[in-house]
Amino acid sequence: MARLLDRYRESIRPELQRDLGLGNLHEVPRLEKVVVNVGIGAALSNDAIVDHTVRDIAAATGQRPIVTRARRSVAAFRLRAGQRVGVKTTLRGRRMYEFVDRLINLALPRLRDFRGLSLRAFDGRGNYSIGLPEQLVFPEIDYDSIDQIRGLEVTLVTSAQTDAHARRLLEAIGLPFEREDAI
Repeated sequence: MARLLDRYRESIRPELQRDLGLGNLHEVPRLEKVVVNVGIGAALSNDAIVDHTVRDIAAATGQRPIVTRARRSVAAFRLRAGQRVGVKTTLRGRRMYEFVDRLINLALPRLRDFRGLSLRAFDGRGNYSIGLPEQLVFPEIDYDSIDQIRGLEVTLVTSAQTDAHARRLLEAIGLPFEREDAI
């Protein structure tokens, strides 16, 4: 079982229930899913880019991603409906907790000039998005095998109804937020 999942069940969930004043254990906020997304606009001219991106995201998440396609044509971007424009994967359960654990303990500390995650990245419904500038922050990705540095977006979807409850959950899990006086 995932280390973070055990910690959530043993200590984080009862602590959150007590601190938030929730009567039912099922009301306590929890992670529902993690979505990892990479947009690859350069794939319009080179199909190998998609294959490399799929390989990198599969190594980082432990799950093969799907290739997303354009829904409609946009002439200004030379984009046709149906062209491959991105890669995404949705993690749930044990694999999700293992990924979040590696994100917190291995990937985020490897970011250059990292001073904490922004408190402004909540969406108003209890979900949080993190933009990572390069895929190399994950140690599973071999530096010599990458063809190009790509950024990726990680969205943590929670069951929290408010941003305040989601923030309490993510702080308890261990996400390193920036200090409030630094905003």
